[in-house]
Amino acid sequence: MQVVKNIMTRDVVTVTPDTDINTAAAIMLEKDFNGLPVLDDQGALVGVLCQSDLVVQQREFPLPSFFTLLGGFVALTSLEKLQRAVDKMAATKVSQAMTLDPVSVTPDTPVNKVADLMVDKKFHTVPVLENNKLVGVVGKKDILRLLASAGQADEK
Repeated sequence: MQVVKNIMTRDVVTVTPDTDINTAAAIMLEKDFNGLPVLDDQGALVGVLCQSDLVVQQREFPLPSFFTLLGGFVALTSLEKLQRAVDKMAATKVSQAMTLDPVSVTPDTPVNKVADLMVDKKFHTVPVLENNKLVGVVGKKDILRLLASAGQADEK
């Protein structure tokens, strides 16, 4: 059974919450990354910035759903979710657009568990932590490389 430490990318490019959103987007494009771990000043993982967090800036403003009840309006969308969407759309810093409290794995996590996360939760980049320190990331391309190398080994 393959584990994360065998396929993860160890040379991780990171950003901070104060990184300019345009700089983060340029890094993603230049390096062909789907996501970037976000580390605070102490090196702790505080978020992940994904391409989808940036693409949202080009969306139309999400109008809240509501209905009337006894002459008043009742929102069907929480104000917190609406505020978060507006913040992401208007983000100028990574902290405003990143996904908070990211799911992470350890180096000994089986690759099939990471694949489950990616499919079920629609994750593209999963940080790898060891003793609460970022030691790598696993992306969909890392899993594809594993599949491709297994196919080449079968052909021999």
